Amino acid sequence: MLRLGYNTNGFNCHSLEAAIAIIAGLGYRGVAITLDNYVLNPAASDLDRQLDMTHALLKENSLACVIETGARFLLDPWRKHEPTLISADAAGRKIRLDFLKRALDIAVRLDGLALSFWSGIKHQDVNQADAWQWLGDGCRELANYAGQSGLPLAFEPEPGMLVENLAQYQKLAEQVQNPLFGLTLDVGHAFLTENARLADCIRKFHRSIKNIHLEDMRAGRHQHLQFGDGEINFSEVFDALNEIQYEGLINVELSLHSRNAVQAAGQAFDFLSKYQSHS
Repeated sequence: MLRLGYNTNGFNCHSLEAAIAIIAGLGYRGVAITLDNYVLNPAASDLDRQLDMTHALLKENSLACVIETGARFLLDPWRKHEPTLISADAAGRKIRLDFLKRALDIAVRLDGLALSFWSGIKHQDVNQADAWQWLGDGCRELANYAGQSGLPLAFEPEPGMLVENLAQYQKLAEQVQNPLFGLTLDVGHAFLTENARLADCIRKFHRSIKNIHLEDMRAGRHQHLQFGDGEINFSEVFDALNEIQYEGLINVELSLHSRNAVQAAGQAFDFLSKYQSHS
């Protein structure tokens, strides 16, 4: 059976402990843990204690997990999502790469299924060729580091970033040339960026997909919507996931719904369960 999870970035008014308990209590079988200032911050002095507690909570609640690295202001409190692997400043690129390595270590400690990350936005002071070179170099180094544990990487194309569609992901994967370098398929993003049907995207990239983000979306607007408020055909999506026998997590990503997180997560689970029940 396909496994639904929920991203903790939609529970940023809750403690991680409470979020895990609620997500499990609603019926989800997995959790995408977004590392953040107050969620397993790699810089925390008591990180080991937090990881031991979180690992125990995941086991107690029978939840699988992936680690997400898209916190908005964790590395720089002034600039959203900065620095990145394509920042103009080499020191900034190293900060991001070191963070991703620490995040991978956290995923290993929690028996995670994958580490999810993205490219970042290319700013005007960076030319295209340099950005691709830096991104490829950073991803190769991270993939080599992942080889110590065998934990898969799951790279996410994100609208507005250097790598925003599946063709660009494929280009990057060909640069990296590492079997651990996989794909986070955000279904809503693919709905916006791809000309092909979502089912065909899933079939084409089935060997690469290590992690899935799920939300509803309307054509032409990058806004994560509650299920039923957008235009995505979820029957098509779940049929394709069953066809490829996808075994990873399908993580609901409603990062702007934290003010009513319990209601939003429950509503999402109720909506998606009718598709999951056919798996």
